Amino acid sequence: MAMKEGFLTDEQREVLKVATQNADTLSSSPISPKTLLSDHQLKVPAAGKAPTAGIAVRHVRRSHSGKFVRVKKDGGGGKGTWGKLLDTDGESHLDRNDPNYDSGEEPYQLIGSAVSDPLDEYKKSVVSIIEEYFGTGAVDMAASDLRDLGSSNYHPYFIKRVVSMAMDRHDKEKEMASVLLSALYADVISPPQIRDGFVLLLESADDLAVDILDAVDILALFLARAVVDDILPPSFLTRAKKTLPESSKGFQVIKTAEKSYLSAPHHAELLERKWGGSTLVTVEEVKKKIDGLLKEYVESGDTVEACRCVRELGVSFFHHEVVKRALILAMESRAAEPLIMKFLKEASEEGLVSSSQMMKGFCRLAESLDDLALDIPSAKSLYQSLVPKAISEGWLDAAFAKASNVGGVVQVEDRKLRRYKEEVVTIIHEYFFSDDIPELIRSLKDLGAPHFNPVFLKKLITLAMDRKNREKEMASILLSALHIEIFSSDDIVNGFVMLLEYAEDTALDILDASDELALFLARAVIDDVLAPLNLEEISSRLPPDCSGSETVQMARSLVAARHAGERLLRCWGGGTGWAVEDAKDKVQKLLEEYESGGVVSEACQCIRDIGMPFFNHEVVKKALVMAMEKKSDSVLHLLHECFNEGLITINQMTKGFSRIKDGLDDLALDIPNAREKFYFYVEIAQRKGWLLPVFSAQRSPSMMADST
Repeated sequence: MAMKEGFLTDEQREVLKVATQNADTLSSSPISPKTLLSDHQLKVPAAGKAPTAGIAVRHVRRSHSGKFVRVKKDGGGGKGTWGKLLDTDGESHLDRNDPNYDSGEEPYQLIGSAVSDPLDEYKKSVVSIIEEYFGTGAVDMAASDLRDLGSSNYHPYFIKRVVSMAMDRHDKEKEMASVLLSALYADVISPPQIRDGFVLLLESADDLAVDILDAVDILALFLARAVVDDILPPSFLTRAKKTLPESSKGFQVIKTAEKSYLSAPHHAELLERKWGGSTLVTVEEVKKKIDGLLKEYVESGDTVEACRCVRELGVSFFHHEVVKRALILAMESRAAEPLIMKFLKEASEEGLVSSSQMMKGFCRLAESLDDLALDIPSAKSLYQSLVPKAISEGWLDAAFAKASNVGGVVQVEDRKLRRYKEEVVTIIHEYFFSDDIPELIRSLKDLGAPHFNPVFLKKLITLAMDRKNREKEMASILLSALHIEIFSSDDIVNGFVMLLEYAEDTALDILDASDELALFLARAVIDDVLAPLNLEEISSRLPPDCSGSETVQMARSLVAARHAGERLLRCWGGGTGWAVEDAKDKVQKLLEEYESGGVVSEACQCIRDIGMPFFNHEVVKKALVMAMEKKSDSVLHLLHECFNEGLITINQMTKGFSRIKDGLDDLALDIPNAREKFYFYVEIAQRKGWLLPVFSAQRSPSMMADST
């Protein structure tokens, strides 16, 4: 089409002419076309008026209405426009030398790396736990793995995950999921977390229904089953309905659970068989067996037989149901109350029903008191009378909150103890991975809970027993270090008593638990963590016929055997390279080399290279024995240098002197003047400040007499 002559002004024709002449040079010129045109901006006249200065053509468009509107650079966008004529990738179209350059047009770049979300890590971890549980059916293992995660505040997401994974599988997995939730209730996952988990499920019901066609019905079954299994109170349904829109799938789930399942005759029996009892032993069958053995016990009064029947059930994680049903039976029949109390006391003292299961049973009974009162009007007053009796007789932990029923939740275990257990599990796992004893000791000191030291010992050995020989050896070495640094002898004794009290429960998960506990006890004696008399003390605090007493007797036999020291130091098969025995050999050799060469710095470096600072009391002990045997006090100079450098701490020095003091009678058989020499070394050590002030109070009467 021919261009009309009067379409352009004279000035514009001149600019166009110049642009045409330079067109051939644009492609080869390093100068941007924008720059070439920047000195010749086209001015657009407005409706026959003179050209308006300062308004560039590429920033102004004429709309269909004839008005001029401002648009984006390069002709992109704007009302009444067609957008950019050509979009190009890359940065070539942005010229930073252009007077109209805008940095806001530069593409955004992400800086730094993505930060991992702890919740995402938790969700990934629980998937593997659930998959393994569905494969093995090991409830105790799943509970242990969940505890080891140490993220209890995320447990509601575990509830959501295990149910949602089971919903898309066979009836076997659905039954297993319900059994697992009942087992974890209150013992691992608190009642509020159970409720929060089901709230998450109800809120996500719309999403679940997209992938699972009958999601509403299946989730309603899980909800009703949770009510029947006493892990959700019936009032939960009423409260949850108020928080959900009536049009949501979650609301439909609750209505289905109420009308189709919980209101049906014999609904409990129907629900517990709904998935065909696809596990080896269904919850319903266990409950029936518990009812049967309790009724038989009330008729016969044979406590031993009743305990045997409970043990044969093989469901240690479900013993809280025994406690709950036994207490209900005591409430229903006042004549049966003395027998029930006797049975529960015996089950506790034998270690048949653990402390946590006992408290869990009382907790579940407390939560169902309102419903129970409909059949037993005096249920609440009877419960209030049973709790003090159980605590006074010693078979219900005093930590149980007698009257703290807030919102239907009884606080089963002290929160501080729960938090402590979670934190020490993490600390122990890190130690098994890093083998860093000083770091573990610092972590324990930071917790600031020395009164829980026996709990740490129990947790350490329990975790080690379920692992390889390497971790068992590491646990024994750690006990020796802790005994020197922060654990008292009473802490060690109390920790082993706690372990042995629940030896039968431990044996359910670890078949050779009794043998391994005996090895830990005997090894503690060899490592001077326990004195032989401590075994007598531990035995006296255990029931005479329990498996824990047999374990102590086995430990005595191991300690009394010929070459017991050498054998027990290798009892874990050299899990860490026979660390303690090797360290003793190295200490002996470096002292002999020092005695012959006399190079203090080299001897100190050898001690440092051994890398077992918690075992430096052995250096002190062997150095003192060598000084007595060779009648040479030069090794005292080595001890002096080690103390001044901080290589041997005052605790390690005191431990070394204490070990010599305890074995003076045996030393005197080989070294006649051992006692006199030792007193002399003690005086030197006290003058130089090597020993703790309490050391003098530990001296025996014979030492005091000889020193005077």
